[in-house]
Amino acid sequence: MNLFFEESGDFKAGHVLSHSGESYQVELPSAKRTKVRAKDVLLQFESPTAAELLADAQLLTQDLDLDFLWEVAGEEEFGFADLGAEYFGHAPTPVEAAGLLLKLHAAPIYFYKKGKGRYKPAPQAALQAAQAGIEKKRVQGLLQEQYVDELKAGRLPAALQPLVRQLLFKPDKNGIEYKALDAACSALHTSPARLMLACGGIKSAKELHMGKFLLENFPKGTGFAPLPVPKMPELPVAEVQAFSIDDITTTEIDDAFSLQTLADGLVRIGIHIAAPGLGIRPQDAIDAIARQRMSTVYMPGDKITMLPDELVEAFTLGAGQTRPALSLYATVDTTDWSVVSTESRAEAVPMVSNLRLNDLDHLVTEEALAAGSGDYPHKAELAVLWQWAQVLEQGRMAKREGFGLKPEQTNRVDFNFYVEDDVVSVVRRKRGAPLDKIVAELMIFANSSWGKMLHEHGVPGIYRAQGGGSGNGWAARMQVRMVTHAAPHQGLGVDQYAWSTSPLRRYVDLVNQWQILACVQHGVTAPMAAPFKQRDANLFAIVSAFDAAYAAYGDFQSNMERYWCLRWLAQEHARQVEAVVLKDEVFRLVDIPLVIKLSGTPPIARGAQVRLDLIGWDEVELAVEARLLEVVSAPNADSVAQAEDALSDTEAETDVASGEEAAAVEAAETAAEPDAAPLQDALAG
Repeated sequence: MNLFFEESGDFKAGHVLSHSGESYQVELPSAKRTKVRAKDVLLQFESPTAAELLADAQLLTQDLDLDFLWEVAGEEEFGFADLGAEYFGHAPTPVEAAGLLLKLHAAPIYFYKKGKGRYKPAPQAALQAAQAGIEKKRVQGLLQEQYVDELKAGRLPAALQPLVRQLLFKPDKNGIEYKALDAACSALHTSPARLMLACGGIKSAKELHMGKFLLENFPKGTGFAPLPVPKMPELPVAEVQAFSIDDITTTEIDDAFSLQTLADGLVRIGIHIAAPGLGIRPQDAIDAIARQRMSTVYMPGDKITMLPDELVEAFTLGAGQTRPALSLYATVDTTDWSVVSTESRAEAVPMVSNLRLNDLDHLVTEEALAAGSGDYPHKAELAVLWQWAQVLEQGRMAKREGFGLKPEQTNRVDFNFYVEDDVVSVVRRKRGAPLDKIVAELMIFANSSWGKMLHEHGVPGIYRAQGGGSGNGWAARMQVRMVTHAAPHQGLGVDQYAWSTSPLRRYVDLVNQWQILACVQHGVTAPMAAPFKQRDANLFAIVSAFDAAYAAYGDFQSNMERYWCLRWLAQEHARQVEAVVLKDEVFRLVDIPLVIKLSGTPPIARGAQVRLDLIGWDEVELAVEARLLEVVSAPNADSVAQAEDALSDTEAETDVASGEEAAAVEAAETAAEPDAAPLQDALAG
């Protein structure tokens, strides 16, 4: 006797060797033996053989008409033998019964399985829907094959053109578009990014990096909806002639200076900060935009502003304009450069000049300032500001030493990127030039002074703090963090430090400006008038969101600077280049801030200068392949210090610095131990 039975969802047939109770010992056509339960048996037959039954039944399924079977079956549940009698017009033979069962089981959209050998016809509507789905899938399969063929031929299918960013960075892996891209990449042994470059989906590696960042951070685009510029309040006009100091590419000019000579050797130095906080109010439409973006995004040759251009234009401290400003006046005794008093005001400030670093750096040197030589705008004011800036720096260094830290490095080198018509210039610039120091020291003074004001008025703010942190190890304790209460910033050498001087470019500064304005306008009642109260959950949420956005923007800026370094190599046809050793296997080029890791190189002292042979580089992966040719010169004290400083920039948390202002406004947050990774804070100009 032979059996036709179901086992683990499959239909099988075999010859019975023995029968005991509710089970059979069966030998399959493959000679394998298995135990079959009686309840799983569907047919018992003497002939044909088990192998012949399976073969003949499979052939029979090809002749069975599913649509006719479905019509014959009616609407009620049935057993396959009953349907066989109806369909064939006689009691089905074993082959016919097995063939029918195989056909029913293979058509789940026509017949729903209800038990062993039992089925129920699908309702007509469900059947039609399932058939439509199958047809759709068939058509999609053909379309997918067409997409694959086009991609392999180097053409981007029209249907994929609007989906390029999505396919590369946030794909729907169940979609036929991604499946086609993946299949084409597998066939061509390439990556999706390179295939998109090859077929024109993206025009360049720059567009690739930009596209990834924009999809993740600006999925709705970088434009602004039309918004009215807020009406400016009536403000007293300051009796000053203010001027700014910025890089030539700066458009968001949010700080300026003025100088007035008073009696008895006193001068009044004005630090004037653009005051969008007088027009933008918390929770209004413009605030919602600024809070969503959190900061202007900088990259070589371009930027994505935090605020709409028309609003920036209304508040930027442009020459020839009288603009709303939050001013900090310091009355200084020039005999010892001590600060006699400070005063903060909300006022309209007349701007007479926008000085540009690119035009004045070669004129405003330490030597020229010491000798009083040269001819340049605001010469007298700059001479006074320079002397005060040096005293401010000395005071900070003394405070750093009080915190147990070493003095800041003064021999740092910055690199400014300028991009025009896709041609990049990388300009080396020694940090600590007089104009840099003037801006940096006065900004630190303002941020520290206003942070103190907030604390004394009992008004919370957003502070930058360094030192005294929790965690194991020096780096953890010296990590720069954002807090909502006054705390020392040991790296800068100040007792408190609240970002307040870039409200056009950073949301934290705008928030702090609202809090400072409450102190200026309401005095002792400021805690009640300030938009954010003590332990305000909204303030903590801003800090958290800002940290996340700022970190993402910083990573993007670093990636784009690395991209433009690689473009510079191609542009200059660089092959053999000079580099300095930062640490084992890590080098930085001398002419551009490109850091390269060469695994397997022999140990070389930090600060040594070497020559590298550039084998190639990849603008998609931002990778460089090189080999060490020779050691050009041994390290000296200056080169070691510069190497340690450069290493800190590559390893530390680095705040996003505007490419248009980095040369003027960065100050080191340098750790005490030479081997520790120091931190850097980019102060807003």
